[in-house]
Amino acid sequence: MSVNTFKEDEAVQQSLRLSVIKRLLSYLKNYKKSVLWALILMIIAVSVNIINPYFIKIGIDEFIATENTKGLILLAGIMVAVNVISMMASKKRITIMGRTTNKILMEIREALFNHIQKLSFSFFDSRPVGKILARITTDVNALTNFFTDSVTVVIPDLITLIAISGIMFWMSYQLAIAAFITLPVLMGGLILIESTFRKKWQVFRKKNSNLNAYIHEDYSGIRVVQSFARERHTSNTFFGLGKDLNHSFIGAIRFADGFWSMVVLSWGFGTAIVFWVGVRLIDSGTISIGVLVAFMGYITMFWRPVINLTNFYNVTVSNMTSAERIFEILDTPPDIENQRDAKELPPIEGEVTFEGVSFSYDREEQVLDNVSFHVNKGETVALVGHTGAGKTTIINLLSRFYDVTEGVVKIDGYDINEVTLDSLRSQMAVMMQDTFLFSGTVKENIKYGKPDATDEEIIQAATVVNAHNFIMALENGYDTEINERGSKLSIGQRQLLALARAVLNDPKILILDEATSSIDTETEILVQKGIRALLKDRTSFVIAHRLSTIKNADRIMVIHDGKILETGSHHELLENRSMYYKLFVAQYQFLKA
Repeated sequence: MSVNTFKEDEAVQQSLRLSVIKRLLSYLKNYKKSVLWALILMIIAVSVNIINPYFIKIGIDEFIATENTKGLILLAGIMVAVNVISMMASKKRITIMGRTTNKILMEIREALFNHIQKLSFSFFDSRPVGKILARITTDVNALTNFFTDSVTVVIPDLITLIAISGIMFWMSYQLAIAAFITLPVLMGGLILIESTFRKKWQVFRKKNSNLNAYIHEDYSGIRVVQSFARERHTSNTFFGLGKDLNHSFIGAIRFADGFWSMVVLSWGFGTAIVFWVGVRLIDSGTISIGVLVAFMGYITMFWRPVINLTNFYNVTVSNMTSAERIFEILDTPPDIENQRDAKELPPIEGEVTFEGVSFSYDREEQVLDNVSFHVNKGETVALVGHTGAGKTTIINLLSRFYDVTEGVVKIDGYDINEVTLDSLRSQMAVMMQDTFLFSGTVKENIKYGKPDATDEEIIQAATVVNAHNFIMALENGYDTEINERGSKLSIGQRQLLALARAVLNDPKILILDEATSSIDTETEILVQKGIRALLKDRTSFVIAHRLSTIKNADRIMVIHDGKILETGSHHELLENRSMYYKLFVAQYQFLKA
């Protein structure tokens, strides 16, 4: 399986930009009322801005030329009043769209978070957690300006451009043609550099994702980093990744500056041409001075939206890379999901059957090869074998964390592929070798799989696995706050809490994957007593490298190279003097030495 690390850039599926933009804009549909209000306020503000230069023309040609002071004062008062209204409308419009944008971003972030939770283990196996976090945080946040500006900038500026263009042609088509003569050159230049500009932002997002992945990895393994005094090495790696991020950002910004420079040059040359043509038209009596002054005002008003739209285009191009990364995840279908006609699995007895099951993680190397067995309800089965033999894979397939490549897995005769995931997993409890505790109280961690559990049930579960005494010795007992992964607790204590969590779920099928591997011998003796009571009337699968802990299992299956090499009780397998006998003797001699 190809694993993407912080050293590798992610491959992002390319999509049509128009389809991405259309998909982003579809999020505005749920906020039609807010957008409508913003549009109404926008029309008010745009109308005032458009009419301002014409007020100036009237003032020059009709009031100043005729020395009509009262008319000029009245006109000035009207201009002040309408501009105050425009300012208030603009402020309110921005507030509305800011609030709407935040709601949309939250909607996207929640959809992304919920979808990622449904993705299969293979998805998480193929990329660092830091890169996944970058999609939910950095990439979603990058869309802020797109949603805000799509309504508060693009629409009003497009309306402004259309309205001003019409007014300019109405006032003087000669000056309008002169004003627009540089536009084809500008558009041609933008088209030429757009493709490269977009790629530059894609590189930047990838480098940012790499940096996030490394930060998460470094801090997650901070104990190892400090234990081996590798702080300087990790700092150098961080500096290198930061340098790559900085170079990619500078490369993208240079192209953004190129956009800006081209717009400013076009504006400058266009204004100069209009002024040159306007002076000659005044000399010929074609236009008045007021028309030229008003026209110069409209020239400024024309290019300001062009600059705004260019900036929005820059933002959109950079945001499209974030949107592509977000939609790539949202469009990734879970490998494991409910079939269309999946049924609820009724309360089970715990009978398990594997029929000709084969499995491969990468579709190349077989991990399990034609495995078949039947486990009766209430039976305890131990899986033993060398590392990588396929023991954990068997319980992963039983929990349907992965789907079989060939064959069928059944519980009480039901094909687990044909029942809903919730109804399957809610009747099972899995305690993996890698114990994970969440930040919160001890009580909250124990009742994680059963949120409505009472305090009495929680205490009973902890007592069964002999965790109650150590919990009560903590500062606040069951209300003691523990941090992520429970790093302030010993490994044995963490495993006891995870075991209590499994007990509380009262499952019909119990899976223990090296559940007592890190508990000291004295504690293990107590835990084994609790487990023995827990296993009664439950179908249980136990994986343990320490063979002394599984001697009392009803059946032991020895897994080797993806196949069941032998099966039987502890005494039967010792009498066979095959692989189990060799493993047991090797462990006994190692412990004796």
